[in-house]
Amino acid sequence: MIKPLADRVLIQPAPAETKTVGGIIIPDSAKEKPLRGTVIAVGKGTKDEEMVLKAGDQVLYGKYSGTELEYENEKYLIMRQSDVLAIL
Repeated sequence: MIKPLADRVLIQPAPAETKTVGGIIIPDSAKEKPLRGTVIAVGKGTKDEEMVLKAGDQVLYGKYSGTELEYENEKYLIMRQSDVLAIL
């Protein structure tokens, strides 16, 4: 499993919603990128920033936040805790 370091968090993005327009299915490349997800793992924080998030939290994050990675056929984002906008 991936273990984030310092003030970083590992997030599993919520699946993008599939939409149809008049019977036409919109391809994955045109789907809106999800802005919410579930925290899977967190680092220990830093001396300047205490870790507030915990595994299992549902969060909102910025559209272009984090680095995308794939592990065991699952897609994740890894980002700094400060890139997370809110806990749901």
